[in-house]
Amino acid sequence: MKSPMTNHQSPISNSKAVFDIFAEICKVPRPSKHEEQISKWLQDFAAAHQIECIADEAMNVIMRVPATTGYENHEGVILQAHMDMVAEKDGNVQHDFMRDPIETYVDGEWLKAKGTTLGADDGIGIAMALAAITDPNLPHPAIECLFTVDEETGLTGAMKLQDGMLKHKRLINIDSEDDGQIFIGCAGGIDTLAKMHYEPQILNHKSQIINAIPIRLSVSGLLGGHSGDDINKGRANANQLIVWFLARIWPQTEVQLASINGGNLRNAIAREAEAVIAIPMAYKEQIRIEWNHFVAQMEGVFGEVEKDMRLELETCDMPEVFIPADKAYRLVMALCECPHGMIAMSKDIPGLVETSTNLASIKMREGYIEINTSQRSSIEASKHHLKWAVEQALSLACDEVTHGDGYPGWAPNPKSELLEVVKKAYTDLFKAEPKVLAIHAGLECGLFLEKYPYLDMVSIGPQMYGVHSPQERLSIPSTERCYSWLCQIIKTM
Repeated sequence: MKSPMTNHQSPISNSKAVFDIFAEICKVPRPSKHEEQISKWLQDFAAAHQIECIADEAMNVIMRVPATTGYENHEGVILQAHMDMVAEKDGNVQHDFMRDPIETYVDGEWLKAKGTTLGADDGIGIAMALAAITDPNLPHPAIECLFTVDEETGLTGAMKLQDGMLKHKRLINIDSEDDGQIFIGCAGGIDTLAKMHYEPQILNHKSQIINAIPIRLSVSGLLGGHSGDDINKGRANANQLIVWFLARIWPQTEVQLASINGGNLRNAIAREAEAVIAIPMAYKEQIRIEWNHFVAQMEGVFGEVEKDMRLELETCDMPEVFIPADKAYRLVMALCECPHGMIAMSKDIPGLVETSTNLASIKMREGYIEINTSQRSSIEASKHHLKWAVEQALSLACDEVTHGDGYPGWAPNPKSELLEVVKKAYTDLFKAEPKVLAIHAGLECGLFLEKYPYLDMVSIGPQMYGVHSPQERLSIPSTERCYSWLCQIIKTM
């Protein structure tokens, strides 16, 4: 990938280094929970540039650079980003996230990937931090760079960060996705995992096959997206669409459910799902009529948002095994009862989603079906109330429901001294006021505060859309502006 420079040159610093470093990061496999290669790459980068560097047992990497001349008595700052990326791809794309580099290309003012997530969340944050600390012309106080693992699927890097590792009291998180905005708070979250165990039912009578027709129902082409940032944008959830149709036909036909699969990651809205069923031949036409009605209704509900939504019904090979009818029925009803989407808006911050949940994935495993959901809220009690509501719904079918450890939210501090520095840097540079907001997505800042309660923090980042999906794209001019802003912040501290 060549540096996608445009005519939007930075008022302060040439951002070519940012894109050059990001191009190298894109060559390194780094799906969540598999950060071995990127952690080593960062350590090698530090060694090549003679930067002090340590890696902890969790593979988090900390780099330290001393203040430049004249800044020795200025208070230092921490630049923070995460190493891992969401590994999502289109169904027809052959890509091994454990081996293959991300293939990027420039489309106008946007940087995109070919059929996969781009990984700008949060590879571009790493690239900005590394560009800043290796810029020989940027005056700065002492800087620590903290690069954490597994932010996307558990925040385990932030959780395992040991006390005493960080030396400074101000932290800039470079993991936001909105141009000209400063985030000073985020939601907390908790994941729920449910399992329904069953003994597969084997078709052992020829008459069962002769008198039944196998059908595959599929949903594809949805936008998906981030289960926090995009949860209030009216997007369809593929898991819900499949389940809604199954619930619709179940009382009228003798449905046998062979399989159901949908979604992938707990922090991504499900874009694709499918189910394989068998029905008595006598209901063949009725099912097609019901499907056509259902498709028309879903297009009426989501058509303005989901322009590429595809709902397909087709015959397929007869499955060899099925889920027992009573368990399959309870599963469909439980999934219908399981909440998904925006639950409440903030009463304190206009336009901020307060509480939401994501019916993230439904997966067939050997002997059981696994369901993953993710709950978010800026109010701790609401997060747990929603967790219990999800548990109650899924318990209608599942014999095992467990919850993750969760992570805390980050309470806004509008009186932050760092916030004033960051705002002034933006105003001085661009002659405009930045927006100060909280975000419904999870950031690691809440966990940092648990171990370092004195930290003064903000979060910034360039404009991105479609994160956590193959539609992820990064604005090139916004990246240039954000890097200029970061440099201005650092030099005026």
